[in-house]
Amino acid sequence: MYKFGKKIGILLIAVLILGTFLSGCVQKQETVKEDGDGGEDVIKIGVFEPLTGPNAAGGAIELEGVKLANKMYPEVLGKKVELVIVDNKSDKVEAANAAARLIEKEKVSAIIGSWGSSLSMAAGDAVKTSQVPAIGASCTNPLVTKSNDYYFRVCFIDPFQGTVMANYAYNNLGAKKAAIIQEISSDYSVGLSKFFTDAFKELTGDENAIVGSASYNTGDQDFTAQLNVIKELKPDVVFAPGNFIESALIVKQAKQQGIDIPLLGGDTWETPEFIEIGGDAVEGIVMSTFFTSEKPITPMSDEFLKAYREEYKKEPASVTALGFDAYIMLLDAIKRTNSSEPKDIRDALAQTKEFQGAAGVITLDNNGDAVKSAVIKVVEDGKFKYLDTVEPIK
Repeated sequence: MYKFGKKIGILLIAVLILGTFLSGCVQKQETVKEDGDGGEDVIKIGVFEPLTGPNAAGGAIELEGVKLANKMYPEVLGKKVELVIVDNKSDKVEAANAAARLIEKEKVSAIIGSWGSSLSMAAGDAVKTSQVPAIGASCTNPLVTKSNDYYFRVCFIDPFQGTVMANYAYNNLGAKKAAIIQEISSDYSVGLSKFFTDAFKELTGDENAIVGSASYNTGDQDFTAQLNVIKELKPDVVFAPGNFIESALIVKQAKQQGIDIPLLGGDTWETPEFIEIGGDAVEGIVMSTFFTSEKPITPMSDEFLKAYREEYKKEPASVTALGFDAYIMLLDAIKRTNSSEPKDIRDALAQTKEFQGAAGVITLDNNGDAVKSAVIKVVEDGKFKYLDTVEPIK
């Protein structure tokens, strides 16, 4: 009897230990380390991107650029550079947790990320409080860097992007009236819609130039109601910045409903999934973005394109070039300050001028934002094709 009871007790303890272990595994955030062993001769750079969830395709192509840069330039100050990659799961809370994990547990010297302005903004407090510098690759909302001396970026910001697309609508399409379709749950979409609205009203000299708007949430799939609203408004053009999945569905359903109004978008549309989901419906669609392989800008553009084509056997997306630039600009700052201490890196980043990146020449302003040109592309024959380059407003 005693032996039987003792065995049951041991079994229960084993079950409890196993349960605790499994619980820890479920809650644990996945971290991937590439190169290096975390020793004294390693400089750790954190990367947090949406690798699962609705923004996963964007995070994946941005990460391609970071990984390629690390492969091409694996050392700095005679030390190996180790990438510590964390999935922020396309979620604001997870993004904040990811940044905190990289800072507190992994002890990274700096951070790169994230695709999606909302996700970058969610990490802002952790970056600022811990004084560990972060570089955004494609997060364009001005609030990412506003009042945060530790957040920088290698892309232009939405006030410029909104103006670029308002100018295209007014000057190239001759539009006098516009409507907005915005992803109300996205800081990026709401912010960019506002900047387009302000610029379009100024161009037309008409406070009523925006005839109306319609909103949707991330993850929506049926846009019948929103498109019916737009159809009734009869605008000359529709500006619809948002996530690539929902945006492709909007364009597709607009065509199915016989809506023949030009739809314009922003940089988030430039993913292979936008074309795959939209199919023939997205032919002729125009968007603003960051880079084109058809017109290399700097000698580094050529190096990047050659290496990318050899590595991936395809053409890069604009955000891939930006991910590449975030990494090499960070290494440049580490070299200039001759230190891997976060505050030293931050101070060096703030002084970045005329840096030759793959996606253009980068000069950071007082807010840590890159002053650089924008590219306009069109979908043609199932591919993103270059239309024009728009220089920054002086």
